[in-house]
Amino acid sequence: MTRPVSVRPTDGAGGETRSAQKRRAILDAATEVFLKCGYPGASMDEIAALSSVSKQTVYKHFESKEALFVDIVTSMTDAAGDMVHDRTPVFEADDDLAAYLQDYAYRQLTVVLTPRIMQLRRLVIAEVNRFPDLARVLYGRGPARAMAALAALFERLAARGLLALDDPAMAAAHFNWLVMSEPLNRAMLLGDAAIPGPDELRRCAVEGVRVFLAAYGTDRRA
Repeated sequence: MTRPVSVRPTDGAGGETRSAQKRRAILDAATEVFLKCGYPGASMDEIAALSSVSKQTVYKHFESKEALFVDIVTSMTDAAGDMVHDRTPVFEADDDLAAYLQDYAYRQLTVVLTPRIMQLRRLVIAEVNRFPDLARVLYGRGPARAMAALAALFERLAARGLLALDDPAMAAAHFNWLVMSEPLNRAMLLGDAAIPGPDELRRCAVEGVRVFLAAYGTDRRA
């Protein structure tokens, strides 16, 4: 006798289960609601309606409003970091160091300086007293991850004689703030309309790298 084969329901395209589809719909809806209304103003009823599921289904996937908020912050921060660091090409022997670092800086700027990421940062800062651990998650998986990746990169470049430095972590902090500080502070404090356009972000990358290499480059003409 042939035993029936149990088949998990999928969407037929990406192989995602209906449960996973609902979870994704809830996360997408909750992201919009939290970023629009803030944590106190976000309603689980509105999230359920926007994701086209029942409120009971929302709580089936996320035990509380806080758990849903934590998941959103964590996933958005991780996704942004992955876009910067997982797409960083290996520096080849015939690559131009200044151009390589400019591309790295520009990629970081364009990923971080987007309305959604700026809204997320403002939201977490606004709720830092309620969720201190969440602020640490945002910092650890965002800026701290970026500077750790930069420090590792700079250590490799220094070992090849391309940079002159004793403290890769300090060099990473210098690079990060030479490139990020002015446009990031402007966008954080003045709102999404103050986010610079591509040409200005490219200029920030070029000028930040120029100053960085004046301090750390082995070729002072860079």
